[in-house]
Amino acid sequence: MKIDRRSLYVLLAAIPAIALTAKHSPQTGLTVTPYHASNLYALGEKAGWTLTGSGKYTFTLKRDNKTTLISGDLDLSAGNGTVETTLSEPAMIYLELKPATGKPMAFGAAVAPEKLKPVQAKPKDFDSFWKQKIADMRKIPENPVLTPGDSGKPGVDYATIRMDHVNGTHVYGQIARPSGGGKHPAMLILQWASPPYRLWSPWVADRAAEGWIALNIEPHDVLPTEPQAYYDALPAALKSYNNIGQDDKEKSYFVEMYLRDVRAVDYLTELPDWDGKTLLVMGTSMGGQQSLAVAGLHPKITHLIVEEPAGCDLNAELFQRQGGYPFFPANDPKVMETARYVDCVNFASNIHATCLVAMGYVDTVAPPTGIWTAFNQIKGPKEAAPMPEAPHNNLATPEQQRPYYTRSAEWMSALAKGGKLVLKK
Repeated sequence: MKIDRRSLYVLLAAIPAIALTAKHSPQTGLTVTPYHASNLYALGEKAGWTLTGSGKYTFTLKRDNKTTLISGDLDLSAGNGTVETTLSEPAMIYLELKPATGKPMAFGAAVAPEKLKPVQAKPKDFDSFWKQKIADMRKIPENPVLTPGDSGKPGVDYATIRMDHVNGTHVYGQIARPSGGGKHPAMLILQWASPPYRLWSPWVADRAAEGWIALNIEPHDVLPTEPQAYYDALPAALKSYNNIGQDDKEKSYFVEMYLRDVRAVDYLTELPDWDGKTLLVMGTSMGGQQSLAVAGLHPKITHLIVEEPAGCDLNAELFQRQGGYPFFPANDPKVMETARYVDCVNFASNIHATCLVAMGYVDTVAPPTGIWTAFNQIKGPKEAAPMPEAPHNNLATPEQQRPYYTRSAEWMSALAKGGKLVLKK
């Protein structure tokens, strides 16, 4: 899950918008072509791929990357072959193709993904649990302390920030804004998973140069801009934080993390230079997970942009779907019950913001079945950005992530300028 991309968000505007190819050439002499260039199929429609080339392969085709539909051998000495299936229920399909020598390859497709539903209902006390947690947090004053620093960009003010938080902890982060006053849209940038790491000033300063008030917070109770030696020396338990409080919703690490995000949104809404109209939350992987959660908890969020959000469908393994990060153990009933209170599928039904959600069809860290399921629960205007060729973002190429990069750059440009968003269907 570790991602070392100091200029991750700069890529959003750096990659030109060109169409994805419908064919793959992952190894010399082999071309894999989906029956539909979109990799999207209706219920009862034949879904699959044509393989053209030479050599021998073994294949496994799975539903939701969990249940094997068909498997076997392919001999392409005649020049071509096919792998296909027909499903009567909505699902993602995942093809693993292994050559006689070399690395396996993966391909994904969707069958009526807009019809995917949660594997179980949200807990009856889900909303009341979170309402009480937020109320208790708001009894603790924010006490924000800003320490000015160098933004590295003309016309941009920069500072680190510390706020008081629950359980005697803090919210740490960095904030940048256009110099010279005025009113501006605001964004909250949330971070991907990994043992705690530092935040880099361009992540907010670049956005402020585009006209945003940009706040970027640590998911943990750690200082935001220390030398690497500081993060290396943190306790071992903190480096495996997804294991903390797995079996008790009152002690779940993710409850404190999501509340940290709510505190950050509260702070943004109180700023006198916020325009009061546009408040965007965004993130990738666990950053997307946090974004979905806080968008379901905070009604003042107006827009959401996430790439391959983790934390969706956390009971998936109990229902013949592939599980994903935080990879809670499915064989522990207490853990599975706790997971329901931090599962983004259960927050999604409370989201009324305008949302852009990207999912990678061969992602095994944040499986697309859960992301589509969460997407389908969102009540606000929404747009999906499927990435049929993409594994998880830290493993994917810019080309595989192009649907997300292109649309998120267009969204942020329009929102920064106060323009109108036109959603793609």
